[in-house]
Amino acid sequence: MTAPEENAVESAGRPSGVQSIDRAMAVLAAFSRARPVLGISELARHTDLTRGTTHRLVSALAAHGMLVQVPNSTTYSLGPRLLGLAEAARAQLSLDVQAPPIMSWLRDQTGETVGLHILDALPSRRTIAQVESLHPLRRTYTDLGAALPPHLGSPGKVLLAYAPGTLTHDVLADLRRSDPAEVEEVTSALEQVRHDGYAISIEERVKGVVALAVPVRDHNEAVVAALTVSIPAVRAGRPELVAMVPLAREAAARLSRRLGHDPNRSDPEGG
Repeated sequence: MTAPEENAVESAGRPSGVQSIDRAMAVLAAFSRARPVLGISELARHTDLTRGTTHRLVSALAAHGMLVQVPNSTTYSLGPRLLGLAEAARAQLSLDVQAPPIMSWLRDQTGETVGLHILDALPSRRTIAQVESLHPLRRTYTDLGAALPPHLGSPGKVLLAYAPGTLTHDVLADLRRSDPAEVEEVTSALEQVRHDGYAISIEERVKGVVALAVPVRDHNEAVVAALTVSIPAVRAGRPELVAMVPLAREAAARLSRRLGHDPNRSDPEGG
């Protein structure tokens, strides 16, 4: 973008102060794990700003500790001031802070109990929160925080399907030693979860209860939790659960965005 073009953008009704903030944010957003160090010319190219404008913005950001010049170089990296801001954000961008209002929204939309589940390092699946249905007959988690087999139930399968590293392989290897007949069934179920993006269980872990689970992602694209809608089997079956998938996905997307997930970022490395 040339200088006249930049002026044209500003004259289109964007206040100059707000435009400066937009441009500064564009400069910061140009950095990523794939591009940790950038020079003025590279920043200008990534932001479509002139080199002069980019230089002024970089100087201002560096003065506030948002950027820092790499020693013995004309390039820049993100600055130490951002570490403090990141820590402050991390304290609020946590599941226990961000999940409850979204879980309540999903409960109100479906009328059913909503649960939040994580996979720990053992690995075990743990239910860490619930918002109960208002129906007299409802699913209530009485084992909050308890360690459960990671492959059982819809939330366990969602978490295991997207587990990092060799965790899924290790769980299946342990299962093969204890229950060889179940390995093929679980493996097939995990492949189905990856294809569909959700899991359904019909009285699998708890008799009389059916459930739908969807993944929740964080700023690193990692699946960090599963949201579930759990219903007494007398009130719902597979068709009713499938019909709730769009609502569950919307809730998971809202929570993921609150955790910093960017659904438009196709490359988690920022390339």
